[in-house]
Amino acid sequence: MHSFDIAETSDKTALYADLISAVDGLTADEPDAIANMANIAAVLWEYLPDINWAGFYRLIDGELVLGPFQGKPACIRIAMGAGVCGTAAATGETQRVDDVEAFPGHIPCDAVSASELVVPIIVDGALIGVLDIDSPTAARFDADDAAGCEALVALIAPRIVETP
Repeated sequence: MHSFDIAETSDKTALYADLISAVDGLTADEPDAIANMANIAAVLWEYLPDINWAGFYRLIDGELVLGPFQGKPACIRIAMGAGVCGTAAATGETQRVDDVEAFPGHIPCDAVSASELVVPIIVDGALIGVLDIDSPTAARFDADDAAGCEALVALIAPRIVETP
């Protein structure tokens, strides 16, 4: 079992620095992509305040397929360009959505989710999946959350590439 010293703080820069440090320690020497995604989702679930889902969708045969996560059961497959996750995957751009009900084509996997942050995961110029985080609070995610999750994804991307 792992224990981390991640302080509850309103300073998101410090929070994400602590999260990245914890995730770095967990994944640095582990070659298994699924194990790494599972631990990353668990760290985010445990230490990010006010979220109700955190996890991964992996790009498999041209569609996003559910990967390791924490939260309620989720949509298993998402088409490229569909919903927030599919849009992030198709555009290669982080999607920060204050009100998921107002997002065109939103796919409601959990009725209590009100806002969402999705970061595409790109390795060597190729999309391999997305990091998806939901909150029951509207406008939960801000630019600091996006920057923190993008920095986290930059660290973990090569550590979650699935090899046959």
